[in-house]
Amino acid sequence: MYFKWFPVGPLQANCYLIGCDETREVAVVDPGGDADKILRQVAADSLKVKYVINTHGHADHIAANKEVLKKTGAALLVHKDDAEMLTSSHRNLSALAGWNLAGRSADRLLQDGDVINLGSVQLEVLHTPGHTPGGISLLADGLVLTGDTLFAGGIGRTDLPGGSFTQLIESIRKKLLTLDDEIKVYPGHGPMSTIGEERASNPFL
Repeated sequence: MYFKWFPVGPLQANCYLIGCDETREVAVVDPGGDADKILRQVAADSLKVKYVINTHGHADHIAANKEVLKKTGAALLVHKDDAEMLTSSHRNLSALAGWNLAGRSADRLLQDGDVINLGSVQLEVLHTPGHTPGGISLLADGLVLTGDTLFAGGIGRTDLPGGSFTQLIESIRKKLLTLDDEIKVYPGHGPMSTIGEERASNPFL
């Protein structure tokens, strides 16, 4: 499996490139800024970007959608409950920061249990609401991309519009803590962890 990640944008959201080593088909997950940086990595590794996937619709995770989509011809995927955030600067909160970011609609609306195919690699969609209504995590072989649901030693904010602390904790307990301890956790911001580490030491859990 091909897998690389790096922080992008003013809020240093983690952007992930994940896909098939053989076919070079990949998804760009959460292009939250620095489109040139993302596209340089795509070119350097001779990747074919099949999808852009947003784990949720906040501005710091979607800011480079437009440019990456334009340059790669990829399809845009987001959970159905966050779909309107992609096209509304008020819903994605960019209006509050003066960005006024309103992109195009998604090509595919995701639901819990959906499978995204990238060559021989499969990403399973886990609906993990709480930070936003349509927040998702993406489960692959040996790892899970958790967006702003679960962090190393922390959890996502629930004080923003559409957030719910009760829902977030339920998502983590039912969808993430049921995974094997060895599964690596790659969050929307900050360092990686494992399910076992978060189960044992995350103070919010």
